[in-house]
Amino acid sequence: MLKGKEKKKIHFLGIGGVGMSGLALILKKLGHHVSGCDIALNNYTKMLEKHGIKVFIGHSPLHLENIDILVYSSAIPKDNKELLEAKKRGIWVIPRAQMLAEIMSLHPKSIVITGSHGKTTTTSMLAEVFLKLNKNPTVIVGGIVNNLRTHSLLGGSEYLIAEGDESDASFLCYSPFIEVITNIDEEHLDFYADFKAIKKAFINFINRCNENGQVILCGDDKGVKEVISDISGPFLFYGFGKDNDVRGVIKKEGAFSEVEVFYREEYLGNLRLRIPGRHNVLNALAVIAVTLFLSFPIKEVLKALSQFNGVKRRLEFKGIWKGALLYDDYAHHPREIQATLSAIRNLHKEKFVIGIFQPHRYTRLKALWNEFLLALKDLEVVIVTDVYSAGESPIPAISGEVFYENLKIIRKTKPTFFAKDFREILEILNKIIEGKEVVMTIGAGDIYKLWNYLKDLEEEYEENRMC
Repeated sequence: MLKGKEKKKIHFLGIGGVGMSGLALILKKLGHHVSGCDIALNNYTKMLEKHGIKVFIGHSPLHLENIDILVYSSAIPKDNKELLEAKKRGIWVIPRAQMLAEIMSLHPKSIVITGSHGKTTTTSMLAEVFLKLNKNPTVIVGGIVNNLRTHSLLGGSEYLIAEGDESDASFLCYSPFIEVITNIDEEHLDFYADFKAIKKAFINFINRCNENGQVILCGDDKGVKEVISDISGPFLFYGFGKDNDVRGVIKKEGAFSEVEVFYREEYLGNLRLRIPGRHNVLNALAVIAVTLFLSFPIKEVLKALSQFNGVKRRLEFKGIWKGALLYDDYAHHPREIQATLSAIRNLHKEKFVIGIFQPHRYTRLKALWNEFLLALKDLEVVIVTDVYSAGESPIPAISGEVFYENLKIIRKTKPTFFAKDFREILEILNKIIEGKEVVMTIGAGDIYKLWNYLKDLEEEYEENRMC
């Protein structure tokens, strides 16, 4: 589809998403004529417009004039009028994953990172290492990489680095040269029938790897261990356990993790990460495993990893307010929350942690109700908000307020609050902050906007005070 010299007119339905906007930028840079639409503008659409991509607000068949290909997001309903009209007109209609597969076909050595957790950070780490080593990759990441200040790059080499989305099994569109699976967990149960179905999807993905390439797996992960008996290798394993091919030994945890790295019995060198948490050490070990398979110089790889500054919304420092340190994290699964809280405690051992938790999707909250309760049980203070629906319809008896009532019972005397909106959250914080706390927003919805709301209020106050 994209291999010919003829440039296409490509329209993105739901262009404001992180994955869709990244693809749109790549195709624009490849010389295609790109447009798109979404229900509202956001930071991604603003970025697209700066690159000359026309973005329409709302959905309309009027956007389809002279369009060759329509790419649609998985969030677009099947009865969308623009989607239906495109099919009626005979326009080539494909999902986002298929378009990414088309771009991958232009790169003989594509590398896909997937897993229930950690894929965005791992993909970002790998991209930075390739760039630091002048490998000139094409990159498509599900988040803004801090050092790169973008989520997509068009390179000029045989390498492509991208995330594989397991949430709707769309990663089964790809046949990568290298696959990295960070973990396999009970997640996206709005799409999968059960954990057995999730594991089956990952097995099918592993079987799609190029026969001359490599499947790289986290050997410490329980879910990974449960699938490897059903598939044939050889595989390259990474982790902390002694049975892994690429192994890390943490010598120091805190603001900077210090790790001894081994390939089987061979000592490779020391790694010093700028981002905290054992989960990020695992992410770095996955990157090292990829580069070892490709025979990259290990000293340069370790140096490049030591310069990685993280990804937006992944344990992101947002500022200081009334002496409290403000952080934001995308964690929206119990396992992710536990990893994030462990990292923040190691980073600020002397601090009192206040977590502001916004549940993401009714289906996820229902499926993992007890796991969420346990993940938040021992936090010093928890503020729970309404569920961020992500377009889902409410489920009876599943709400932020009901979850709060249950959480309050198991936390006993620990302070636990419910807040309907940002204003109520700030009212609670104003009453309890003493200047010795870490305050963290947690969730994949719009809870991160709390800190922008606070900033706007502070600026408004200052303006009024000066008048």
